[in-house]
Amino acid sequence: RSIVVGVRSSVFLPFQRLGLVIIDEEHETSFKQQEPAPRYHGRNAALVLARQCGARTLLGTATPSLESYRNARVEKYGLVTLKSRYGDVQLPEVEVVDIAELRRKRLMRGPYSPQLIARIRETLERRQQVILFQNRRGYAPMMECHVCGWVPRCTRCDVSLTVHRSQHALTCHYCGATYPVPSVCPNCQSHELRARGIGTERVEDDLSRLFPEARVARMDLDTTRSRVGYEQLLHDFQRGVTDILVGTQMVTKGLDFQHVSLVGILDAGTMLSMPDFRSHERAFQMMSQVAGRAGRRNIRGRVVLQTTDPGQPVIRQVVQHDYEGMYSTQLSERQLFFFPPFCRLVYVYLKHRDEQVLERLSADASSLMRRVFGERVLGPDTPSVARVNQMHVRNLLLKVELEASMAAVRQRLRQLQAHLLSQPAYRSAQFYYDVD
Repeated sequence: RSIVVGVRSSVFLPFQRLGLVIIDEEHETSFKQQEPAPRYHGRNAALVLARQCGARTLLGTATPSLESYRNARVEKYGLVTLKSRYGDVQLPEVEVVDIAELRRKRLMRGPYSPQLIARIRETLERRQQVILFQNRRGYAPMMECHVCGWVPRCTRCDVSLTVHRSQHALTCHYCGATYPVPSVCPNCQSHELRARGIGTERVEDDLSRLFPEARVARMDLDTTRSRVGYEQLLHDFQRGVTDILVGTQMVTKGLDFQHVSLVGILDAGTMLSMPDFRSHERAFQMMSQVAGRAGRRNIRGRVVLQTTDPGQPVIRQVVQHDYEGMYSTQLSERQLFFFPPFCRLVYVYLKHRDEQVLERLSADASSLMRRVFGERVLGPDTPSVARVNQMHVRNLLLKVELEASMAAVRQRLRQLQAHLLSQPAYRSAQFYYDVD
């Protein structure tokens, strides 16, 4: 075959005459495989493969990762830009709605502003289609007792359980364990158990009540586990069988439907609350990508962007479709605080079933790493999810200058790992690494 279309693991195929590698949506975080091993970044592995084979590589995206775009700006990569959309259709108009103010005035109907409801109704009356983006699956992210505040949590992981009403179960999205939905609070025996927060399943139910004449479908991991289910969802939406499509970040990935004229983002703030130096960049990418689903043919689309903080710089950048502004502000911030693309990051994760043993191990590991790498080492730190599948987790962060040899860094880290695992107390511990 002369053309292979594949997923990230396609880079391991036995190519013999490789001439061109095209990486579509190169900014996508799903190119990086962290669990299970082998851990690798499909985009970076493809770049290395192409260089070894003497092939060309084409990275395509409307919202490049900061690292890739900087490589283009410093002429490590070539740069080709498309200044207009297919058919010269205008970029969608973005309407920002301050839902904090509307909630204060008690004008919100759940998570839906009057502006969003009005826009959906107008769109349906014109026989156009709607996409609503909510990046949380399930019915609600958690359940809570209204009397004592008890929250059901996973017995294997340090996370609250997600309510899945269609399955009549509480589910851990880390280890996959399921639990029955309690009818009584085990802490105070109260019957006042309520779902807290909004997931795609709840949005689907709400819209069916608000717009009974509309046909609503949901696109998330729960509804697309099978290839048949995924293809049926897209087929129905393409044919106009579905009027409103509710989804997680899956709806941001390259969907091209000519009758979608409205996109709604229910709460932009949740994307900015992640404790990650890339949260601003990824929020911009995700909102820009989902906004790009609107008005892809003959009419200009509209985006209703709901947020509790309309003054955030990223909101203005999304409204103005200002990738360059996002890039320059984030690049200067990364340089100031010494983050990629101005350094290499190596997270060292340590796991053990016994938390006390893990505390001693992380202290010993940080001491040994500081002897080798000095002030480049930060931590040990307790991550936001400190136990997954019965294993307690700690991590250390190593910041490495760009001119340093990563091969030498890897060798020293492996030596430290072997030294620690050779000690009887730490023999059952687990080490793994996350680079950049």
